[in-house]
Amino acid sequence: MNGNGYSALPYFRRRFDAVARRSAFSAGSADQCKAWQRTLRRKLKQLTGYETMQPTDPQPQITEQIELDDCFRQHVEIRTEPGVVMTLYVLVPKTGSAPWPAVIATHGHASGGKAAVAGDRTHPEVARTIDEHNYDYGRQFVRQGLIVFCPDARGFGERQEPAVANEGVLASSCRHLNSMAYPLGQTVTGMWTWDLHRLVDYIRTRPDCRGTRIGCAGLSGGGLQTLWAAALDPRIGCAVVSGYFYGYKQSLLDMYQCSCNYVPHLYEYVDMGDIAALIAPRPLLIETGDSDPLNGAGGLRNVQPQVAIARKAYRLLGAQRQLKHHVFPGPHRWCGQQALPWMKEHLA
Repeated sequence: MNGNGYSALPYFRRRFDAVARRSAFSAGSADQCKAWQRTLRRKLKQLTGYETMQPTDPQPQITEQIELDDCFRQHVEIRTEPGVVMTLYVLVPKTGSAPWPAVIATHGHASGGKAAVAGDRTHPEVARTIDEHNYDYGRQFVRQGLIVFCPDARGFGERQEPAVANEGVLASSCRHLNSMAYPLGQTVTGMWTWDLHRLVDYIRTRPDCRGTRIGCAGLSGGGLQTLWAAALDPRIGCAVVSGYFYGYKQSLLDMYQCSCNYVPHLYEYVDMGDIAALIAPRPLLIETGDSDPLNGAGGLRNVQPQVAIARKAYRLLGAQRQLKHHVFPGPHRWCGQQALPWMKEHLA
């Protein structure tokens, strides 16, 4: 509360308690769980503006390929909507032989988009964020023998908006995108999710990929992207959400975060555990640093109830072992100690 006592936060906390989670997970059987999942997926696509997105011919182009010490790196462009181009790196293993299991490695903020995840240390700022957050998990996955797709989310990397062009390689355009999108019935979350699903389409056309089960993993805002992409598309067969799993009230209402986290009316329908329940029974690993400030004032006490919500869905669908929560000692960063072998095991 601010010093003069006129903060709106207490009001919104009360409103949250009064209206939140009308679509909370409450199924009592496997059939009820599956019906709830179908209904909630439709609602979330409506809330995010996903249903307003327009398909187009992807027209994929490999514009560059270079050899690195542990992989080949391709620069690729695909169209995700008319006039909308996604840029990405594809990390192709040097070990094993095609087709390889495929994983999408999504980035969060302060990443330079795909650069940090792909381990591109060309920019000193990116090199520092890789070291600070263990951010190069795309390179870590390719060393496991997986083919890795590292996209620029809208507003990051090569897809920065001109308004932040002078703010450096780590800057993002989430606020600018949402300012344009909200009045037109769209959201950054919806756009990111749509783009990742179009990337899945592309992966399934590549002869060097096993398209039957595709993984997705990301830290922070990359965890947001992974959570939503896997929740709304069953073609994503395995997911790792790192540094982005907690109760909305403490972590996103009490602590103002980037606008990419906010979807109109979202809190009225679900909390984060409900979204994760949409992934069941597919393998899901959640990584949490025990001192991550984004967990909220309650720390792990704000995380564990959300895991419990998702666990109910997994239990009803007979997939208790497919959900794993790895709590590691540390702050807001990628750990990977359990995530790397988990992904390789479930995509094998």
